[in-house]
Amino acid sequence: MASGKEIRSKIKSVQNTKKITKAMEMVAASKMRKAQDRMRAARPYADTIRRLAANLSAATISDYKHPFLATVGQIKRVGIIVVTTDKGLCGGMNTNVLRLALNTMKEWEGKGATEIRVAAIGNKGLGFMQRMGAKVVSQVTQLGDTPHLEKLIGPVKVMIDAFQAGELDAVYLSFTRFINTMKQEPVLEQLLPLTGDRLGTPEGTWDYLYEPDPQVVIDELLVRYVEALVYQSVAENMASEQSARMVAMKAASDNAGNVIGELQLVYNKTRQAAITKELSEIVGGAAAV
Repeated sequence: MASGKEIRSKIKSVQNTKKITKAMEMVAASKMRKAQDRMRAARPYADTIRRLAANLSAATISDYKHPFLATVGQIKRVGIIVVTTDKGLCGGMNTNVLRLALNTMKEWEGKGATEIRVAAIGNKGLGFMQRMGAKVVSQVTQLGDTPHLEKLIGPVKVMIDAFQAGELDAVYLSFTRFINTMKQEPVLEQLLPLTGDRLGTPEGTWDYLYEPDPQVVIDELLVRYVEALVYQSVAENMASEQSARMVAMKAASDNAGNVIGELQLVYNKTRQAAITKELSEIVGGAAAV
C-alpha cells in the first residue's frame, strides 16, 4: 500500500489538474458564446446567397453555362476540403470528422477514383492527412478563435482552380456542424459541382438584369457563394470546437473530483491503519513490561 505522503502528493497533483480543467471549461464556455454569435451572424448571408444562386441555376441563360453548375458523369478525380481544429482537448470531435473523411476516401478508391486531393484547414486535419500519406495540395493553420475569409481563400482557390481547369471532377467539404451545445455532427457535403440539393429549390421564377453581362456577374457570384459555404463551415466548426471542449473539460473536472474523493478515502484508511499499528505496538510493549 502506498504511504500517506505519496497519497497526499497524488491528491495535490489531481487538485492542480482539476483547477486547470475547470479554468479551461470556463474559458471554453466564454468563447463558445462568441463563436455561436459569429456563426449565427453569418447564416443570413449564407442563406441569402444560396437562394440567389438557386435562382440563377434555375434561370434560363442561353448563351452561358457556368462550370460550377455543370453535371459530371463518372467521378474519377476528387478533391476534399477537411476542416478541423488547431488544438486538441475537445473530445472526439476531430476523430469523428477525420474518420468520416477517411472512410469516404476509401469508398472513392473502391469505386475507381484515380486521384484524391486534400485541402486541410486546421492543424489536426493536416497532421492526420500527412500521416496517412494523402496528397495535401493546400493548407491553412493557426486560424485563431475568429475565422477570417482572407486566410481561407488561398487553400479554397486551389481546389476551385483545379475544378475549373478540369483536373477534378468533384470537390467535397468535410466539417463538424453545430447542432447544440451537447451535440455536434460530422458532415460531408458536395461543394462542386453545385447540385440542386445543395442549392435548394428556388421560390418561384426569378429573372435578373445583368450589368455588365451575365458571365461576369455569375462568375463572381458563384465564387463568392463557394467561399461563403467554406466560411460558414469554419464558423460552424469553431462553435462546435468550443462546445466540445467545454463538455470535455467539465467531464475531466468531474472525473478529477471523483479521483480526489477515492484518493482521500484511501488516505484516510492508510492513516487509520498506521494509527492502529502504532497503538498495537504501544499496547504490546506495555504488556511486555
